[in-house]
Amino acid sequence: MRSRFAAPSARLALAAVAAVAVTATAAGTATATATATADSRSATVRACATKDLSFKVSLKTQAGGYYLVTAKAKSGVTCYLEGVFPSASFGSSADTEVAPAEHAVSDRVTLSGATAAYAGINPKTTNNDFGKEFDFLHLSVAGDEINAVTLALPDTATVDRPVATNWHANPADAVPFAN
Repeated sequence: MRSRFAAPSARLALAAVAAVAVTATAAGTATATATATADSRSATVRACATKDLSFKVSLKTQAGGYYLVTAKAKSGVTCYLEGVFPSASFGSSADTEVAPAEHAVSDRVTLSGATAAYAGINPKTTNNDFGKEFDFLHLSVAGDEINAVTLALPDTATVDRPVATNWHANPADAVPFAN
């Protein structure tokens, strides 16, 4: 009689081993799938953070004068800037923060190697003799204000209601025309 009872126990043990094998195979497949998914996501381009970029500011005379900010990805970095204006200010008071010069989102600009993005900043949009003078610009990628960089301006800026264009792939598109 014992052998009759042993047979079901052996079958249960065999079923348990088979279940463990199926679970291990499923887990291995899930791990492989998760790894493949993670690998495919890491191949996508991510949004730029301020620390991913190097910036240069130059003075332009077109449209009454403005600062052209050029952003390039640091070595080994590939990222994108959304087509919105940079977060920037000339000082710590709210009236020196730039406002948008454009009312729509522009195309996304992907940066890598020599590819650059451009934003134009007009420090004075008023037609008067008022304003505060500054020698530096605080700049960051919108949403990354805690990591702002401070850039020396090529000359002293008189600031009154400053505006900035969105990031563009072409510097000609980054001219902040006054209204």
